[in-house]
Amino acid sequence: MSTPSRTADRIDRALLGALVDDPDATGLMLANRTGLARNTVRSRLARYAEEGSIHGFEHRIDPAFLGYPLRASVMATVLQRDLAEVGEQLAAIPEVLEVLGIAGAADLIIQVVARDADDLYRIAGVILAIEGITRTETGIVMRRLVPYRTEQLLRGK
Repeated sequence: MSTPSRTADRIDRALLGALVDDPDATGLMLANRTGLARNTVRSRLARYAEEGSIHGFEHRIDPAFLGYPLRASVMATVLQRDLAEVGEQLAAIPEVLEVLGIAGAADLIIQVVARDADDLYRIAGVILAIEGITRTETGIVMRRLVPYRTEQLLRGK
């Protein structure tokens, strides 16, 4: 996750807020809802894609719908010299959704999904077998208390 080169202005906040309200809105619909010109909407959407400011459709798909109802976080300790190779190997595991490098007791938080507890056991074993990972601790997600959200950042302040 890189730091963006710019931060959202008033126009960005209005346009992104309209997208939160209706992610499938067309450019014309967004222009009508925000009062922006269609060309402004089109150029801003292109800029977001180029900058990586908004993420793709994939983030909206529930893994449970794909047959992976079990979610877990795997905390991993890694030999720092092996970090790049560890990242490549984790990316090759289909059940790994996201890997975050952190500071603290562990080095990585690995978000995984599994079909059931036996499948999670297998996935955790695959992760632990990666050369450079020295220790893991797995926590099963029991319930989502606050869903991923950014709308409050758009509308807040």
